[in-house]
Amino acid sequence: MTLLLKRSDLESLLDPDDCMDALRRGFTAEPAEVTARRMVTRLPGTGSATALLPGMVEGVPAYTVKVNAKFPGMRPALRGVVCLHDLDGGELLAVLDSATVTAWRTGLAAALGTHALARRDAEAVTVIGAGAQSELVLRGLSVLRAPRSLTVTDLDDRRAADFARRHGERLGVPSSVAPDPRTAVKGAEIVVVATWSRRPLLGVADIAPGTQVTSLGADEHGKTELSADLLRGARVVVDDIPLAVEMGALATAGLGVGDASGTLRDLLRGDVPGRVKDSEITVYAPVGLPWQDLALSWTAYRAALDAGIGAEFDFLG
Repeated sequence: MTLLLKRSDLESLLDPDDCMDALRRGFTAEPAEVTARRMVTRLPGTGSATALLPGMVEGVPAYTVKVNAKFPGMRPALRGVVCLHDLDGGELLAVLDSATVTAWRTGLAAALGTHALARRDAEAVTVIGAGAQSELVLRGLSVLRAPRSLTVTDLDDRRAADFARRHGERLGVPSSVAPDPRTAVKGAEIVVVATWSRRPLLGVADIAPGTQVTSLGADEHGKTELSADLLRGARVVVDDIPLAVEMGALATAGLGVGDASGTLRDLLRGDVPGRVKDSEITVYAPVGLPWQDLALSWTAYRAALDAGIGAEFDFLG
């Protein structure tokens, strides 16, 4: 039997602490023996089809295959499924809503990277793009450190205002809405950018020394959030260097392998330093990796079994 887990099931099951623990274990584990693939194909119009496979983590007896449709003009913009398979025999253990899995694994992994690279005293947070991924970055980051202020900007002013109000009240900090990205980052110590932008939103002149910038939008060809001069002037950490050069932030800026200081895996394993000095600008710019889908899906699947949540379906019946 296969367990079907929809968005509301996942949101009731997932806990930020548990998920970040699973992601941290994945980052510090030995790499999988099988090379994972991340494939993106443009569709007519504004859409794209994405497949990530196989998601594998040392010590987890399962793997994932994720298929997404991305249409920026739709709500939600990402739709698809994550298939969780038994590693030994291929049994389809669960099918999960991919938008929820993707938001949680991307946002919480970004929270780990943001916290690891930001100055210890960095507490003034700016969010550019008030969507699902920013929601999870902020939820994860608030577990790791205590923000003292929040500034939000988004193309939708009402969404920005709602995001600022909700998270300001949850964190007990002053919150405000800015009219544009450059205004929003004034005074910021941590900047989270999660948009569908195809042009740079921020340049090196916009970012104060010592700021940590996390850019989540540049995950396929043509998408870009940070200018080349900002990336060249910063200490850049990614999740996978070849992918970052092929389709991530480094690719869109015309940069190469030598422009990355390492990966978050390297940093969390202690193989490379994170922030070297308080005055430098640091950037975390992930693409998103298949094993992260497994880390979240396996956590959700085990929690669902324990709680008796989810519908069972026999695809072979």
